[in-house]
Parts: sequence; structure tokens; C-alpha cells
Amino acid sequence: MTDQNNNTDIYQDKIRDTRVQAKISIETIHPRSVTGNFRRFKTFIMAWAYAAFFLLPWIRWERPVGSQQAIHFDLIGKKFYIFDFIVHAQDIFWLAALLFLSAVLLFFATALVGRVFCGFFCFQTLWTDAFRSIEKMIQGDRIARIRLDKKAWNKEKITKKGLTHALWLLLSFWTGISFTLYWADAPTLLMDFFTGNAHSAAYTATLILMTTTYLAAGWIKEYVCMHICPYARFQSVMYDSDTLATSYDFKRGESSFGRAKPIKDLKKPEVRKEKGHGDCVDCGLCVQVCPTGIDIRDGSQLSCINCGLCIDACNGIMDKFGWAKGLIRFASENELDGGKTRFFKLRTYGYGLATIASIGFLLWSVSGNKLVNASSYQTRSPLYVMLSDGRIQNSYEVRIHNKSLYPAEFSINTTGMDDLELSIGAIEKLTIAADKSVRFLIKLRHQPQDSDTKETKIKFIIKPLSGEFKETLSLDSQFILP
Repeated sequence: MTDQNNNTDIYQDKIRDTRVQAKISIETIHPRSVTGNFRRFKTFIMAWAYAAFFLLPWIRWERPVGSQQAIHFDLIGKKFYIFDFIVHAQDIFWLAALLFLSAVLLFFATALVGRVFCGFFCFQTLWTDAFRSIEKMIQGDRIARIRLDKKAWNKEKITKKGLTHALWLLLSFWTGISFTLYWADAPTLLMDFFTGNAHSAAYTATLILMTTTYLAAGWIKEYVCMHICPYARFQSVMYDSDTLATSYDFKRGESSFGRAKPIKDLKKPEVRKEKGHGDCVDCGLCVQVCPTGIDIRDGSQLSCINCGLCIDACNGIMDKFGWAKGLIRFASENELDGGKTRFFKLRTYGYGLATIASIGFLLWSVSGNKLVNASSYQTRSPLYVMLSDGRIQNSYEVRIHNKSLYPAEFSINTTGMDDLELSIGAIEKLTIAADKSVRFLIKLRHQPQDSDTKETKIKFIIKPLSGEFKETLSLDSQFILP
């Protein structure tokens, strides 16, 4: 029993030494290619993300007025066009609600399944995957790339490295200009860009995003996830013993005397069990396929992005020997210790309710958005004017914003005070063009009566006569007497 404990201590010391070496290593990581469910899912997400990002600016969308582009963030017109949905400047609080929803949804997902956002959906992961695919296409898989790095600079190395970086720059440039195309009419801006007629902001934005993409996805790569991204630092506080994460089953893989190569009779699971060895054959594939270069067998680490590629690699080895899969799998600490994973508890309920509430508020706010907004302001200088016939006149500025894509006409009246005379000058109807805002100067006149008070509450009643909007608007105001 003492010898067994000594062997275990020696093995733990080796793990600690490996962990220290991994921390101080700053060599370029060349992940090995792998096939499996998680790799296919990552490729599927990447294909959809790239298709959406690069193609959406080119989709045309017919509208009666305004942009004819499906997705267009028009800063000059202060509108965001998203298919049939148009966000105006006064609706910017929706952005705050959307950001809050994104945050609580991220926290909720992290509490349940760990850092899966980083492994599958993060822009850094998606673009680094694409850059590594280009690298593999030109330089070969892991071993070929490592050998090429160790070679002296010759014609082959210069050609392959140069072509790799040229394609990286091309993808970075197309990333930068595709982002810029969202903020203007895409065909027009692209033509102006290459003819030198685009605004300087277009060149600046494209250059900045091109540079940051090239550096982050081509040079810094996994170190963004390991050292730069703040999420890697604070996500650990959202983990607990019930959080699912990419985990190595230490008990199954190590048993009493640790890992062992599958040589001779150690290919048989019953012999390995008899000799105190676990199912891990120490092939190292889980380390070789990891995009951040960690050894998942050392336990949970900040650098793990939960991409699941080590699971694919390990399951492939288990299949090869005909052993049960799941030596590396998504599992909680409680599950690895022989217990059950509890998904439903106070924290997950809290994140879940916050997510549902955020979605509900956003849907309620968007669905309750009116096609017409109106407001009234009483002129304060002077508060009132006494006319030559003894009547009192108050002046108001009424602003009506027609947010629909069709022109509209309105009539305006008042309630709350008898014998009010309303004047809009020579204007008979309040006509407002599609997606426009108009201010009208309105004058109210009243012959003072003994029963009048100094301030009387009134309402402006704005009734639609034509257009998409059908509801009557009511604006609170007041009429002031001497």
C-alpha cells in the first residue's frame, strides 16, 4: 500500500512539472487535425457565421423609402435597417436591453456548460480556425508545420510562409471591408473604395479591423484566449461543482499506477486493470489537437475553451481499441466523483429568470413600438400673449415623427377647455412624408371667463387620416392665463 501511495505521489509530481513547463512555454502551437462530432459542429458553426457575416451586406431589400440593403447601419440617417425592422435613434435603449440579455445569457450558459461560447461561437475562435485551415492547406498538418518552422529559411519556407501570410492578409482585408459595408450601401461603397472616392472613415475602419484581425487570428492566436480575453479570467467564478466542462476522468484514466502505453498484453483492458493501469494509453493526441496547447489530463484550466476537440481525439483512440468512450467528456466535478450533476439550483434559476425577463422585456418593447411618435412643448417666452380683443394666446410646438415607410396625414384638435380656437396658420392638414419628422407651430386662443383657473390641463388629440398608423394620439399640455 505504501508503494502504491509513493507511485501516486511520484505521478502527481510529474503532473505538476508538466503543468509548470506548459505555463512557461511560449512556442507556437500547431494543433493536429481531428475528426469527430465536436469538430463537425465547430465547422458547421464557422460556415454559418462566415456566410452570414460576408453575405448579409449584399442582400438587397426593397423598401418604399430609405436604404435598399437588408442590413444597413445608417449613422447619417440615424437608423438601423434590419430587414423589415427599423431601429431609430430614440430606440437606442433597445441596445442596452440587448447587451444585458447577451450578458445574462452568457452567464447562464457558462453556469450550465462552461466556456462553450469561447469554443464554438467566439469571433476569435472562428477566425483563428479559418486562419489555421489556410495554414494547413499550404504548409501541411501538424508535423509538416513543425518541421517547416525548424527549417532554415530557403525557397520552400519563404514560398509557403509568404503565401500563408498573403492569404491571411487577404482574408483580414475582406473581413475589414465586409464590416465597413454594413455602414453604407455595399455596392456603392465597394466601387468608391477601389476608385479612391470613399470617405476616409471607410479606409480607416477597414485598415483597423484588417490589422487587428491579422494580428489576433494570425499571430497572437490562442494567446488571446489565454492571456488577453477578460472572460477567461472571470468565467471561473461562474463555475461550480455542477458545471459541465471538458473533463478528464482521472480515476478511470489513471487507476492506481497511472497511464501505460498499449504494448504487449496491456492492450487488453482486463490486464491493465489487474496491473493497476487506467484506460489512458498516453498517446498525447488530446494535447496535440488542443488549440490552446493544454493537457486536459492536468485538470480544469483557465486556458481551456471547451471546444471538445480533445474529446474527439480520445474517443477515436477508444474506438480503435474497442473500449468505452467518454474518458474525456463534458462532465461536472460531482459526476467525476461518482455523484449526480444538479442543473436546477438557485444560481441557475437566477440566471435563467434574468434571461427570460430580458427576452420578455425586449419583445414587449419592440412589439409595442409605435409607427408614429409625437410630443408637444409649450413656448415659455412669453408664456402667454394678450391680444387686442382681450383673448389670451398660448403658443406650442408639436413634433410628429412618422416612422412608417409611407406618408401620413393627421388632424389635430384639443380637449379639456371650452371655446379654444386652434390655429396652424395656412396649414389645413398635418402632412408628413414617410420616415420623416415635422415640427408644427400651433397657437391656441381663449376668451377668459370668470370661472377659469390660471392653469388648465388640456390635451392635443392627433388623429390619423391616412397612412399605416390607425390609433389616435393624445398629448398632455396646459393653457396658461394671466
